[in-house]
Amino acid sequence: MSKLWGGRFEGKTDNLVEILGESVSYDSRLAPWDIRASIAHATMLGDCDIIAKAEVKKIIQGLKAIDKTIAAGEMTWDTAMEDVHTNIEAALVARIGDAGKRLHTGRSRNDQIATDMRLWMRDQIDAIIALLNELQGALITLAESHIDVILPGFTHLQNAQPVLFAHHLLAYVEMLARDTERFTQLRKRVNILPLGSAAMAGTPYPIDRKQVADLLEFDGISKNSMDAVSDRDHMIEFSAGASLIMMHLSRFSEELILWSSPAFGFVEIGDAFTTGSSIMPQKKNPDVAELVRGKTGRVYGDLTALLTLMKGLPMTYNRDLQEDKEALFDASDTVQLCLAVFTRMIPSIAIQRDAMAQATAEGFMEATDLADYLVMKGVPFREAHGIIGKIVLHCTQENTTLPALALPIYQRYSACFEQDVYQVLTPEAIVKRRDNPGGTAPRRVRAALKQARRRCGMK
Repeated sequence: MSKLWGGRFEGKTDNLVEILGESVSYDSRLAPWDIRASIAHATMLGDCDIIAKAEVKKIIQGLKAIDKTIAAGEMTWDTAMEDVHTNIEAALVARIGDAGKRLHTGRSRNDQIATDMRLWMRDQIDAIIALLNELQGALITLAESHIDVILPGFTHLQNAQPVLFAHHLLAYVEMLARDTERFTQLRKRVNILPLGSAAMAGTPYPIDRKQVADLLEFDGISKNSMDAVSDRDHMIEFSAGASLIMMHLSRFSEELILWSSPAFGFVEIGDAFTTGSSIMPQKKNPDVAELVRGKTGRVYGDLTALLTLMKGLPMTYNRDLQEDKEALFDASDTVQLCLAVFTRMIPSIAIQRDAMAQATAEGFMEATDLADYLVMKGVPFREAHGIIGKIVLHCTQENTTLPALALPIYQRYSACFEQDVYQVLTPEAIVKRRDNPGGTAPRRVRAALKQARRRCGMK
C-alpha cells in the first residue's frame, strides 16, 4: 500500500512506524459518533451548496449502511489506514464511489476527532450520572432499612462517638452527590462543537457551524480554532472526576473490608461479591471491595498520563494527542464498571447489629457527652475535659466502663455529677442529642434521607 496521505513523499513508511502510529485498534469504538458527526457535516455541506445534494444523499445512505455493518461486527479495520476516520472514509468511497471523497471538504481529522471525543464523552457523562444516582439509591435504601442501628464512629480509626449507621451511609451519598454535580457541570463545558475549526485556522468554505451544532445537539460552537483542536481540558476534567469517584468508592471499600473482617464483624457481604481462598477453606474474602480499591490507582494513572501528555505541547495539534484516548477510555470503562458492581453489591450486605452494638459499648465513647454534661452544670469545657479524662483513666486502671461507674465515684471527681448523669450514657441518648442540621439525631437523619431521595429522583 502506498503511503497514507503521501502525495509529497517518495518513500514508504517503515512498518514499525505504521505499528507505532495506528490508533484504529482502540479508536474504532468511536465509529458511531464519527458517523453521526459526518452525517451532520455532510448535511450542512449540501445545505450550504458546497457539495451537490445528490452526493449528500449518497454519502448519508452510505454512512448509515456502514454504521449497520459496524454494529453487526462485520467491519474490517485496517491498521494501515491508521484511524477510525480514514477507515470509515475508505469504506464509504468503496461503497458509493467518488462522492465519498467529498465528505472531508471543510474539515480536518484534527477537528473531526475533537468532535467525536466530545460526542462520546457526552454520552459517557450521562451514563456515569445515571450510575451515580443508582448507587445513591442503593445506599439510601440500605440506610432506610436500618434506621435504628447504631455503630461506632471513628477518628484516627479509634472509637470516637456513636452514630447512626444510616448517617454513616449518608456521608457516601453526599460524596456521590458532589460527583454528580461535577459531571453535570463538566457536561456543559464538553457540549461545545469544535467541528469547523479544520486543521487549526478554520476553513475558507462558507460552512454553517451553527447548523452542525444544532444537528448534533451542541449548546454552542468553539470560539477559537487553535484552542478547539488542541484543547484536552475536558478530558483531564473527566479523568479527575473519575478519580474522585474512585477515591470515594475506595474509601467505602476500605471500610467494608474492615467491617467484614472478624476483628470488626459489622457486616457480611453476599456470596456473589466475595470469594474463597485456594488453601484456607474458612475464608470469605471481600474481593470486589479490594478490586475496586486497587482499580482506583489505575484511574489515578490515567489522569496522570493525560496531565503529563499535555504539559509540554505547543499549539496546536500534535501527534502526541493520539495518546489521549486510551487513558480516557480506560478511566471511563473502569469507573462505570466499579459503580455498577458496587450498586449490585450494596443490597447483598447483611448488617450485624449486635456486633455494632457491642463495639459501641467499648472505647469510652460516652466521654464527650459526659464533658458536655458538666458544661451544662456550669463547668468550663476545658476543665470538664480534664475531669472526664481522669475518670477515663480510672476506668482503664479498674477495667470498667463509664456507664458502670457508681455515682460516688463520679462525685469524687466533681460535685456537679448527679443521678441524671446516667441519662446521657446510652448510645441512643448520645445520638439523639446531636439534633442539629447535618447531625446524627434520628429525626435529622430521616429528614436527610427524604432530601436525598428527592435529589436522586427516587419515589
